[in-house]
Formats: sequence, C-alpha cells, structure tokens
Amino acid sequence: MLSALSTTQIPFSFKSIYIDFKAITKAGLAISVVFSSIAGYVLGFDDAHPFSWIVLLKLAIGGYCMVGASNAFNQVIEKDLDALMDRTKNRPVPAGRMSPNLALIVASLLTIIGVVLLYTINPKSAMFGAISIFLYTSVYTPLKTMTSLSVFVGAFPGAIPFMLGWVAATGEFGIEAGTLFLIQFFWQFPHFWAIGWFLFEDYEKAGFFMLPTGKKDKGTALQIILYTVWLIVASLLPALGYTGHLFITPIAAVFVFLLGIWMLFYAVRLYKIRTAKAARTLMLVSVSYITLLQLIYIFDKFLR
Repeated sequence: MLSALSTTQIPFSFKSIYIDFKAITKAGLAISVVFSSIAGYVLGFDDAHPFSWIVLLKLAIGGYCMVGASNAFNQVIEKDLDALMDRTKNRPVPAGRMSPNLALIVASLLTIIGVVLLYTINPKSAMFGAISIFLYTSVYTPLKTMTSLSVFVGAFPGAIPFMLGWVAATGEFGIEAGTLFLIQFFWQFPHFWAIGWFLFEDYEKAGFFMLPTGKKDKGTALQIILYTVWLIVASLLPALGYTGHLFITPIAAVFVFLLGIWMLFYAVRLYKIRTAKAARTLMLVSVSYITLLQLIYIFDKFLR
C-alpha cells in the first residue's frame, strides 16, 4: 500500500518541479530569446568563423540559463508585488510552491552555468550575458515601481540576445553586432508598451509604471508609433551597405519594409481606437515581426 502510494506520488512530484521550473524561468520567453541568439549566430558565422554545433548548443543552453536566471531573480525580488496581480499570483514563489531561498539558489546556479558556458565560447559572450542579468535584476526591476523609464533601461538587456549570437560566432563586437542590438532595442518599446497597455489595470495593482505617459492615452500611442518607425529604419540599415559583413539584398529589404508597414498599421490602429484588444493585437504582431525579420535575414544570407 505504501509502495503503491509512493510510486504514484513520484511522477506528480517530478511534474510539479518541471512545471515550476518552467514558470520561474519563464520558459516561453526564454525560448524566444534563445531563438534570437541562434539567429544572430547563424548570421555571424562565415569562412573565417566556421559553424559549430557545439558552440550553438552552448549558446542555446547558456542563453536559456541567463534569461532563466534573470527571471528567477526578478520573481524573488517582486514576490510580494506578483501576489497582487492576476497574471503573476500563481507563480511558484508568490503562490508558496517554492521558497524565496530555493528560488535564489536556482537563479544563482543558472547564472553560474550560463556564464561558464558562454565563457567557453568566448569571454565577450560571457561578459554580455552577465551584463544582461545585472541590468535586468539590479536596475530594471527596482525601477519598475518608480518610473516609466524602466522600459528604456530594460530595453538594454532585452536587446542583447540577437547581438549575443553574432558575438558568439565571431568573438567580436562591431558595427554588425551593434546593428542587431539596435534593431531589438527599438523593438522593445512598441512590444512592451503594448503589453503595458492591455495589462494596465493589473500592473496598477502592483504600482508598476510601464507606459511613457503613465496613461492609456494618445501620448503613449503616439510614442508607440514613433518607436515603430525607428524600428523599421533600424531594420533596413543592413540594406544600405554601411553595416560591415551584415547586409541584406534589395529583395529582402522590400520584405522587411512590408513587415514594418504591417506592424505600423496596428500601431496606428491602436492610436485611433485605444482599446485593450488593439494593444494585444499589436503585441502579437510585434512578436511575429521580430521572428519573421530574423528569418528573412537568415534566408537572405543563404539564398543570395
């Protein structure tokens, strides 16, 4: 009887650990970030810097660890605030399924594993990974309850993954990696302001300042449009021939431009109707934008 009981509890226990690990590392977000890093790596390798499956695997695992560590540290710091919001109250720490101390241990182990793996690729990759964790946990997270400028600060660690892949492939940070950083940097603003818009009431419960004007108004919507335009411009820079070994053909540039117009359409739509549904749609379009952009860049590299 006891033996049967223990065997039925073990799978449940492992399943719970797995689910909580996914939640505390925010697996969906982490995987999308890893995809950006892989895209940057694929764009960066060439005859002088040959492709390596081992490096790619280290980048993927190390990248996941870095993002997972940032999210775990964040959830420890914000455990009391997470308990106030509907979308976060069931996370492992605020829900009481995981103690803050255990979460800190998980975050610390992920940090160590991530930094070590990235360092074995090259020191610059480890440095940027460590900077990402520091900015996210020590600067962005505390600022969220103080000022809407937190989104600006958070855009820096958020823009590192795409660039990190190039640095992992080449060992260098130059105009190419800087351009990839710039693209994902500008992308952060319409993406996170759209999230801040449709989750405004939930964020308000925890006292988070996410929107640039502090309100769901035309001022915020206008800034979303402006940053979307800057995103389009940054995304087309590789077509101008001034970004070193990172460049796209005119045909690819047309697709990138059309992709940008698609996103701009929904940014303008939000400005016109200013509803939570319009903001959510823009958020989904922004996720599609960055993924499709990276795929266009990759296909263009191998098809030209």
